[in-house]
This record gives sequence, structure tokens and C-alpha cells, in this order.
Amino acid sequence: MKLTKQEFIRYGAFIAIFLILIIYPAQVFNLFKALWSVALPLVIGAALAYCINILSSMFEKYFWPKAKKKIWTSLRRPTALILALVIIIAIIAWVMRLVIPQFIDAISGFFTSLPDVVDKINKWLDNSNNANTLIAQLETTKIDWSSIQAKLMKLISTGLSGVFSSSLSIFGSISKGLFNFILAFTFAIYLVSGKERIGNRLNRVFDAFLPARFMEKTRYVLHIANQSFSSFIKGQVTEAFILGTLCALGMWIFRFPNALSIGALVGMTALIPMIGAWIGGGVGFVLIAVTSPLQGVLFVVFIIILQQLEGNLIYPHVVGGSIGLPGILVLVAITIGGGLAGIVGMLVGVPIVATIYQLIRNATLKKEEKSNPTITEI
Repeated sequence: MKLTKQEFIRYGAFIAIFLILIIYPAQVFNLFKALWSVALPLVIGAALAYCINILSSMFEKYFWPKAKKKIWTSLRRPTALILALVIIIAIIAWVMRLVIPQFIDAISGFFTSLPDVVDKINKWLDNSNNANTLIAQLETTKIDWSSIQAKLMKLISTGLSGVFSSSLSIFGSISKGLFNFILAFTFAIYLVSGKERIGNRLNRVFDAFLPARFMEKTRYVLHIANQSFSSFIKGQVTEAFILGTLCALGMWIFRFPNALSIGALVGMTALIPMIGAWIGGGVGFVLIAVTSPLQGVLFVVFIIILQQLEGNLIYPHVVGGSIGLPGILVLVAITIGGGLAGIVGMLVGVPIVATIYQLIRNATLKKEEKSNPTITEI
């Protein structure tokens, strides 16, 4: 069989890429790693744009829906986008305003009471026979003060150099993180504000160079994935609100301090599937334990019970119901996703499994309808 020129180039490129992957796997991996590091702010920006667009699109439906004048239609997108950003920033600022002052006060109270604790320990040691015996032994022991001084000076010099280098490293990391955040946020705003224009241009390029049947199937898969991811985000926000409300109410009933601030923090961190409540609970434990260790322990027991309720009952039903995924598959997706990719795997595991589940479900129904038209559900 004689190959055409296009087929020859296609197969030749495939063989060349395969050989490069076989001969230089480490170099190829390092190249992809470097490209991923460079493109990471853009990936984060695209994720931010997707989340912001969900809220912004909801607002666009209510801003001058019947307006025909260009001035009103041109103001619809910016107004909805600004309002979505204001709401997101206001919620984050409100939670931080509740939590950070409480955390600072708790730590300040701990250090304020620390001298009294140390004084009590000293008094206990003064009245202890064991402490007196220990002091007497130390007095009879010969100590090489010059050696201790030399070691201490070496330790101080090493520590100062380490602190200096660590400070430079921390400053560089903060500067890089701030730059990446600004770049990601700017890219997200650009994507949301011009999503139709960007989408039309990408569709024109893909339609020009890719087969029509392939693009039809790709658009179908992307449509299902978009439904799954947007429903997952909405369900995750709903579940976080429910969990934060239950936490605040439970703390108020059991007379735990800082019920509103800790409940808000637990609800906000619950946006991270399954383990987010533990993060908020850890901060809540610190806030409570510095004033009352017993209440801190009881709060941990309360969080464990609430987390079990949330992980086995609320989360699978709320999030699974929002994306049309059975509760057992939600737990499977979180377990496998978390094992493969940590927190990121937990975040994307559920909507990915929901997408696959919906594709298989639709394909199965399509097959069964040909043989038995009365079947409409699986």
C-alpha cells in the first residue's frame, strides 16, 4: 500500500515522537515540568475564571435581560463580573475579620498568662526535694565553660547565616507567589470578560484543522464535563454553607466560645472536599484550647462527630445529588483522587467521575433505546 505525502509525514512524526520518549525520557519529563511551572499561573487563572464565571453568569441573567440598547447590553457583563468579585472578596474578608482577631487575642492571652505559669513551675521546683538534689549535683559538677562558649558562638553564627538565607528565600517565594497571583487574576478577568470572543476564535481554528466528527464528539464531552464541574462547584458551596451552619449551631448549643467565627472558618475550609473541615477544626481547637484545654478536647470530639456526619451523609447526598452521581461513587472518587493527587485530586476527582458516569449512562441509554424504546433510565 502506497502512502500519501500527508500520511507519510503523520506516521513519521509519530515514530519520531515515540523514539524521543524512549531514548530521552528524563529530558522530556524535565521539559514538561519546566513548561508546567511556567504555565501554572495561567492554569490557576483559568480555574479562577471558571469559578468566577459561574456566579457572574447567574447575575447576567438578571441585569437588563430585555434591554436592546447597546449601552445596557455592554454594561451587563462588567456589572455582573464586578458584583461577583465583590461578593467573593467580601465573604473571604468577612471570615478573616471574624477569625484573625480571635486568633491574635487567643495567642496574646496565652503569652500573657505564660509568665504566671512559669512562676508556678518555679515555685513548685523550689519546694521539690528532687530539684534541690539536682541543683546540688550541678554545683559539684565541673563544667567546661570555654568549650560551651565556643560551641554557642558557632551555633549562633550558623543560625544567623541560616536565618539570613531563609529570609531571602521566603522573600523570593512571597514575591513570586504575589506575581503569579496577580498574573492569574488578570488572566481570569480577561477570560471571563471575553469568553465568547475567545471561544469563537478557538472554534474557528479547531474547525479549520480538525475533522468535523471529532469536533462534534469533543464538544459533546466538553458539554457534559462543564455540566458536571459547574454542578460540583455549586454543590460544594452548598455543602460548605450547611456544614458551617451546623458547626456554628452545635458550638452555640454546647456553649463553645467563638462559635460564629469558627463556624464560618469551618464552612469556608469545607470547600476542600472531606478534609477541609479538619483544617478549620484545627484552627478552632487552637482558639479554644489556649483559654480552656478541656473545652478544646471536647471541641475535637464534636468536630470528629460532625465530620463523620458530613463525610458519610451530607457530602455524598448534597454534592452527589447536585451532579447526579450516586453517593458511593462520590466516596470512591474522593478516595482514589486523593490517593493519586492529594487535595487537587479530591477537587477534580468527583466531577471527572461524574463526567465519565454521565457519558457511560447516556451511551448505555442510547444503545438500549435502539433495542427497547421503553427504557428511559438506568
